[in-house]
Amino acid sequence: MTHTSNHFDINNVIEALSKPRMQTFLNYYGQPYCDASALALYSWNGQISSAFMLPLHICEVVVRNAVDQVLTKVYGKSWPWEKSFELTLPNKGRYNPRQDLIAARRDKVTTGKVIPELKFVFWQKMFTSRHSTRLWDAELLNVFPNGTGHLTTVLLLSEIYDSLESIRLVRNRIAHHEHLINRNLQQDYSNIIRLINYRSIDSANWLYTIEQISQLLQVKPAKQA
Repeated sequence: MTHTSNHFDINNVIEALSKPRMQTFLNYYGQPYCDASALALYSWNGQISSAFMLPLHICEVVVRNAVDQVLTKVYGKSWPWEKSFELTLPNKGRYNPRQDLIAARRDKVTTGKVIPELKFVFWQKMFTSRHSTRLWDAELLNVFPNGTGHLTTVLLLSEIYDSLESIRLVRNRIAHHEHLINRNLQQDYSNIIRLINYRSIDSANWLYTIEQISQLLQVKPAKQA
């Protein structure tokens, strides 16, 4: 199918997207509703959501590779199958890390194949205090060396966990096509950059050269007075 026209009926577009979905974007501007402004905001929301995917990707890979490095040092290269590690994971609750690990390693033969199968929340939960003695007391500042300037190991661990929670929430909203217009996206982006920077300053500097979030944040459609 080829594109044949730059003309479209806004009402038809809103109907196709659904009025309940568009209501949030209409409400953003208050009365009177402006369909064109709401659709422009919807477009911006889609663009910023897409722009977040690259930093989210880099941050997740950087963080999970840091965890993999520590787990490999403590439990060996085959840590996903190491029973002594498995038993350190909670085996209950709404999210069950132990069952996530068991499911992720099923039919896999290498750790490299298991890692991308584990949920984002698995990596976040690795930064809880239950793992401090076995992992982080000795290794946190080794794998996040640039977080040592103003934070103790305990505070750095807590900050990483909290930042990952913020990142997880924005990541999930994007994955489920939910809007971001009421989030503090500058703070979300800063959390991503800070975590990458703690691990690798060069990686953060590289991201600055390719990201599109900063530019899009400057052109968010403004609310009407």
